[in-house]
Amino acid sequence: MPRYLQQITYTQEAWQALIKNPQNRIDAVRPAVEKLGGKIETAYFAFGDYDVIVIAELPDNVSAAALAVAFAGGGACRNVKTTPLLSAAEAVEAMKKAGQSGYKAVGA
Repeated sequence: MPRYLQQITYTQEAWQALIKNPQNRIDAVRPAVEKLGGKIETAYFAFGDYDVIVIAELPDNVSAAALAVAFAGGGACRNVKTTPLLSAAEAVEAMKKAGQSGYKAVGA
């Protein structure tokens, strides 16, 4: 099943609500991921540009987009970034296909 990296930044209001009522939001979103046919592989709270990092397996791009839209539409997230992930084997396969694509760079 394809894997996706979800990077989420909370709004100020969301942080205020979490300070008032601390909770593990990873457990709170797990049912939504599972309802879309996926599972959370790993997740972390972080500091820096993103507050939460999730790696989830989802059936397809539409399911990953649906999860991102649900996160963004909920109002607690200021920023939601989704990145499809490739295994090392998939990346090597892509490199081989790129070599066979016939693409010519400008000035080549």
